[in-house]
Amino acid sequence: MLVHAVDNCTAEDKNLYVFYSSVMIVEFILALPLNLTVIYLFIFKLKFWKTNTNNIFLFNLVLADILLLICLPVKAHNFLMGERRSKNKLVCEAMLFMLFLNRGASIAFLTVISIDRFLNVVHPGKKNFLKILKKSPQISILIWLLLLPLTTPTMLQNFECCNSFGRDKDNATDILREVVFFTQILIPFIVLVFCTAQIVNRLKRQTVGDRTKLRRATFLVTSVMLVFSLCFLPCTISRMVLLIVRVQEDEYAEKIAVQVYDGLMCLSYLDCLLDPLVYCLSSTKFKNLYLEHYLPFLIGKDGQPIDSSHSTGNAANPSQLNNVQRTRQLESEGLALTPCAS
Repeated sequence: MLVHAVDNCTAEDKNLYVFYSSVMIVEFILALPLNLTVIYLFIFKLKFWKTNTNNIFLFNLVLADILLLICLPVKAHNFLMGERRSKNKLVCEAMLFMLFLNRGASIAFLTVISIDRFLNVVHPGKKNFLKILKKSPQISILIWLLLLPLTTPTMLQNFECCNSFGRDKDNATDILREVVFFTQILIPFIVLVFCTAQIVNRLKRQTVGDRTKLRRATFLVTSVMLVFSLCFLPCTISRMVLLIVRVQEDEYAEKIAVQVYDGLMCLSYLDCLLDPLVYCLSSTKFKNLYLEHYLPFLIGKDGQPIDSSHSTGNAANPSQLNNVQRTRQLESEGLALTPCAS
């Protein structure tokens, strides 16, 4: 394969990359305080290590977002200078390592959160699976340990900073990196679709009992899938197009494909802004705690969020009254979700 002009680290359209840089700066400014406030609540208020399974997975998702936030100013500076990557080899490799690690961790923990909700809603009687999920600290550590060797190829000496498949001959490192890039998206996406479909089917079959819990679970996994689809699928498709164009050795098309790919990668960084939505949907307790500490004007006199503290008019029916105890139990375990918007 021939080496193309666009395989260097210089941006072809500097004005476009200045715009990309501006987008990343805005993402950083909005996401940094949001994630810092979230991590404060998890550590000092919720004491996530003492609470339920879900909170431990959510805390690890916050850590993944912090990794991304560390990288955003550096990438924004590079784009502002008209460079796709840093000219400093060490900085370039470190940034790509952290971005790959963030991407893998975000996907892994979003998927695990959906699986956790799927098992609790669709298969609550399968105690063996639930016992495994109760070991959430061990699962979290295992996920990080598995991600490290998958991310290590970005740190190897023969790794080219800017792009894979740009040298005269592709090596095993290039192929491994591309395989990891695609499989870490496609397999979790299939799992998310399956979990969502199963919970929706359970909701359709449920004629008695706590349908509210099922609706909330459906809203959560659907939201996770939408976040996943918005942040990760577009850049994955553009990466595939870029590799196909390179094989065809069409230099002009490759320049366009590179620019689109870099732009969609900027879109994927919205993940650190959208993940807090998942935190609020995963736990009513977390949502109320966040509002109480940072947005108290949204709390009604009864201590509940204004938008969900009042019913639509009539008194609760007997089945709702019978479920009060169960709902409180679920909230204490982190299983109760915020209500769906009607």
